[in-house]
Amino acid sequence: MRNIIVIAMVAILAACNATENHQEQKQIPLSGDTIYVSEKSNLSNKLKTKVLTPELYQIEISTFGIVKAIPTHYAEIAAPFSGRITRSFVKLGQHVKVDEPVFEISSPSFYEASRIYYQAKQEMQLAKKNLKRQQDLYHNGVGIQKDLEEAEVNYELHKRDFEDAIASLRVFKVNPDSLVLGQPLIIRSPIAGDIVTNNIVIGQYIKEDAGPVAIVAELSKVWIVGQIKEKDIGSIHMSEDIKITTTALPNKIIQGEIYHISDILDEETRSVQVYIECDNSDHSLKPGMYVSVRFIEQPEENILIPSTAVFQKEEESFVFMDAGKNRYIKRDVEITGTGSGRLLIKSGLKPGDRIVSEGGYFLLDFN
Repeated sequence: MRNIIVIAMVAILAACNATENHQEQKQIPLSGDTIYVSEKSNLSNKLKTKVLTPELYQIEISTFGIVKAIPTHYAEIAAPFSGRITRSFVKLGQHVKVDEPVFEISSPSFYEASRIYYQAKQEMQLAKKNLKRQQDLYHNGVGIQKDLEEAEVNYELHKRDFEDAIASLRVFKVNPDSLVLGQPLIIRSPIAGDIVTNNIVIGQYIKEDAGPVAIVAELSKVWIVGQIKEKDIGSIHMSEDIKITTTALPNKIIQGEIYHISDILDEETRSVQVYIECDNSDHSLKPGMYVSVRFIEQPEENILIPSTAVFQKEEESFVFMDAGKNRYIKRDVEITGTGSGRLLIKSGLKPGDRIVSEGGYFLLDFN
């Protein structure tokens, strides 16, 4: 019997609340995005308002990043020809200078390039002697103009072939003046740096399309590639202070500078890549390492509102503005989070506006 009485009382109270809300709803007419609250309604007592004033605030955006070697400070060294490795000049971790030998390869293709060079050199020398002879004959009155012109053309053609042969050798850092036919090709480092990968095996036969057998990297400076969400792109500037931390050294803060902000948005992640250059003299940042990145702007005047004042509808955010005389207007806003129970207004409101800071959810039924 007691349970029946309690259930009946709950039902009566619910009916009373529903009747009260229904009566209040009748007292609150709508006109577009404006809600009129009757002076007789108890709703006014449930709403708290706040006048917006700007305040200094330092925007901070956190994300993750991946450490990468700077492309111009990174070189994958492979064999340009098929052949057999006959010698190694380096070991893992060794520092090398520009054009310093890395390994040596014996290659039929390089032998053929050397042979073409010597043949072109010899043919050019013969053409040059013939040209000189025709010039002497012509100047002494015993030669003819046609033979001289043919000798000149022949010399120019062989000279061009010889220059092409020299150029093909210089691509591989070979000095033609010291070239010996049949010698192995020495592969040299194009940059200064450390040998970070060494897969050189003496006697190994490799093809010309094989992958690199050694990698040289100069890691005193590295890039950190961070992902910035589409909604935060406008908050990132080249002059920002950037602080980086790693799992390996959580108490060490590494400074960085923005090198480049990508112009292309990744459609799947809805983010852009930001390239940050960092000093890495102690080599604490390793390529491939994940790091935490914080972008910290200079303090600026911004409008901050309580998170309780903002409501979401599909992809839109909005607040209720107090327009005076018991009127409340729905206003769309663009916001970003601050992590402190407040939201930063990017657009939609201005200093001096009065908004409903608490209790705005009572107006949702009439919106």
